[in-house]
Amino acid sequence: MNTLLTTLAAAAPVASGWTAHTLWLRWRLNVARRDPLTGLRTREAFTRRATVLLRDPRAVVVLADVDRFKRINDTFGHAAGDALLTATADRLAHHVGRSGVAGRLGGDEFAAVLIDDHGTAADMLAVLHGVLARPVDGQDPAVRTTVSLGWVRAADFPGDDLSALLRRADEAMYAAKQARAGAHRAGLGRLFATVTGRRAGRAGARSDVPVVGVAA
Repeated sequence: MNTLLTTLAAAAPVASGWTAHTLWLRWRLNVARRDPLTGLRTREAFTRRATVLLRDPRAVVVLADVDRFKRINDTFGHAAGDALLTATADRLAHHVGRSGVAGRLGGDEFAAVLIDDHGTAADMLAVLHGVLARPVDGQDPAVRTTVSLGWVRAADFPGDDLSALLRRADEAMYAAKQARAGAHRAGLGRLFATVTGRRAGRAGARSDVPVVGVAA
């Protein structure tokens, strides 16, 4: 009995050390998956979670792009620009909720997958567009802009993976930006392939390649 107690006592510090080490590794992994400025998931971490959510037929993919972001940076400075990005991220994450996921793809571009329980995605995104346009707390009231939103129902394109759905949302977002329409739903037409997955008009995009997908 004494031998058993002695062995357990000796093993306790080792077990405690491994527990602490495991918790530290989990913390480091979580940090690596988060954008350091906004706290949203990085592109890789967003992709992992979004791919799982797309199994739900109610999933909606959203792409958000801050309008006139360069003007904010040039006029008010990078600190104001960072505050605008952080506010945008916080509002987007709050609106998506725990059932969905939001991520920062880079620069002033964000993406989200939300679960549309009641088929009211258009109304939800109209509300979100208004929320994202509010002034930033603690900043000059002029540090504000709109955010163009493009969205697509995953169920409309059952053969598309996340990458293709993001491209459709990207094209819809560009249409919203051009029309100053706030939010725009991806149409049921065909999607043009590009070398880098960028829509026509963006750097790296090509228009001399075959279309992919079929008209719905």
